[in-house]
Amino acid sequence: MLLTVSGPPGSGKSTTAELLAERFDLEHVSGGDIFRELADERGYTPLEFNKLAEENDQIDRDLDRRLREIAVDGDDLVLESRLAGWLAGEQADFRFWLDAPPRVRGHRIAEREGKDPERATEETKAREASEAKRYQEYYSIDIRDLTIYDLSVNTARWEPGAVLDMFVTAVERYDGDGDEGQAAVPTEYDF
Repeated sequence: MLLTVSGPPGSGKSTTAELLAERFDLEHVSGGDIFRELADERGYTPLEFNKLAEENDQIDRDLDRRLREIAVDGDDLVLESRLAGWLAGEQADFRFWLDAPPRVRGHRIAEREGKDPERATEETKAREASEAKRYQEYYSIDIRDLTIYDLSVNTARWEPGAVLDMFVTAVERYDGDGDEGQAAVPTEYDF
């Protein structure tokens, strides 16, 4: 089974993906962890690394290609990244999108990273804009297009356990029929 969890920074992707992986005994692969590791290895903050990626498309392409290969070759995993639903394409059994208002996400990031909430919110907005621009430029992907996702949830409204319950119910009640209603995800991107 391949589940994808996508959404903007601070939306609860990591928490939800970890809980899903634990619940279904799946491997959890985090694009954000990989990106942050790459940034740290090179001595950059994620925001600085995003800015560098605006000038060097190889950073995104290498990360996206790696995640795409994991999605295509992997079994029994939860793939978590902003583009996970797009990267997994038709291989995904379920594609989930998480979101929350910018202020809520900024406060979550501030708490996680020990930053001022207002600063974290502004950095998060800048990072989102940077990434959206690159996704559009590189792959013609409009990250705001949620039609490929099976379920979208505003995580400001529910605690992580309730979000997990929704996703588990969706997976467990899926009967394998009705694929014609799922949005096709183009696979001709040059990841």
